[in-house]
Amino acid sequence: MTTDEFELASPCTGVCLLDPDTGLCRGCWRTVDEIAAWGGLERDGRLAILERLRARRRAAGQDRRRVNARRGSGPVVR
Repeated sequence: MTTDEFELASPCTGVCLLDPDTGLCRGCWRTVDEIAAWGGLERDGRLAILERLRARRRAAGQDRRRVNARRGSGPVVR
């Protein structure tokens, strides 16, 4: 089995709250459209979303892979 055969897990962290200023989920950093589309996307589409999430976190100064919900961190993209 190659790495291309592994299914990409959802970036959902269980903190489902949309930030009214950015329109991004405070847990996973996805837009509503990205969340809704995830289940029907092929690998390439999911990889594209994951790349956008990484770019959003970097732009916000949060290079961690996942946001720790207990610390109250969320997407603050300006």
